[in-house]
Amino acid sequence: MTGPALGFIHRFAPATRPGLPPLLLLHGTGGNEDDLLPLGERLLAGAARLSPRGQVLERGMPRFFRRIAEGVFDLDDLRRRTDELAEFVAAARTEYGLSAPPVAVGFSNGANIAAALLLLRPGTLGGALLLRPMVPLVPTPLPALGGVPVQINAGLADPIVTPEQSEALADLLRRAGADVALDWLKVGHTLSSADLEIGERFLAALSGTV
Repeated sequence: MTGPALGFIHRFAPATRPGLPPLLLLHGTGGNEDDLLPLGERLLAGAARLSPRGQVLERGMPRFFRRIAEGVFDLDDLRRRTDELAEFVAAARTEYGLSAPPVAVGFSNGANIAAALLLLRPGTLGGALLLRPMVPLVPTPLPALGGVPVQINAGLADPIVTPEQSEALADLLRRAGADVALDWLKVGHTLSSADLEIGERFLAALSGTV
């Protein structure tokens, strides 16, 4: 299913196995609602998959929020877009009959807005697999995340996200009460087979299918 329903162009693939948490798939800059659907099926086969397209264009490339420069975010736009995405998720859960909060799988810009959902709209997500994220913002006060599981995959050779950014995000989410694991991969700002292996283990443990 696709189209601009619920405020976002998106795709929804219903579950084919009962009892699995739905996945919220959030693409990187220049991606779209189709990009991560195969990845979602690989990571947790049979789970429902909800994949929206970012509503901001940067030189014609979809993103989930505006940035001023590489790694410098428009925080007012980030807050607004995070609220809009949270409202979309709530509406989609009703529309598609998703009883559990989705687990976000986000890459790059998608990982950043997934982190923003955790920090600004706690309760929207049941967990998150964050692939090459950085700190989107530091809210005051911090939310109470109550042990929500978060897996961060960082690249040791990432030219965009520094190790300090990855560590800072993990620390921020831990201080907010999330259960965070941070894994370092010998890759850059691209996805690898190690991301799949770590993501599969994380989602299997989260869904109780180990």
